[in-house]
Amino acid sequence: MADLKRAKETPKEQLYDVLESLKAGMLRLEGSKLHSPPMAPQLAREEGRLIFFTEKDSELSKAMTGDDTAHFTIIGEDQDYHACMCGPVTKTTSPHIVKEYWSPIVGAWFEGPEDPRLAVLVMSLKDASVWASTDSSLKFGWEIAKAHITSSKPDVGVQNDISF
Repeated sequence: MADLKRAKETPKEQLYDVLESLKAGMLRLEGSKLHSPPMAPQLAREEGRLIFFTEKDSELSKAMTGDDTAHFTIIGEDQDYHACMCGPVTKTTSPHIVKEYWSPIVGAWFEGPEDPRLAVLVMSLKDASVWASTDSSLKFGWEIAKAHITSSKPDVGVQNDISF
């Protein structure tokens, strides 16, 4: 359940917590005609970066020009938290980054950290927009009914913009 108070008061920390528990989101290169593939992020919290492992010959990797901006979109596990992050993304094969963020899950797709097919995408977070909504059916129903009676918009959540 999305914590609406955290979404208002500490949205960056809440986003980081959601990212750490997330299995995957959709990564898109700005200006690309490619569909957004699902990608599993690894959070470098202190640096404000997302790390993604991919293959050098994936469509996404091949579409990168060296001066790219990416958008990473997520939906929380309970469907009551949504976020879209934006920032520059670069491709690397840095053994340091591979070693630091390597996991058994990544190892299921590659033959090891030295796999020649391996590329790492590093997205430096610049800004984000988050939406947290109530998962209470009662509150949702009340807000919809109230909106019809008063002609006001339903208040079912919080939207916040974040700069990194």
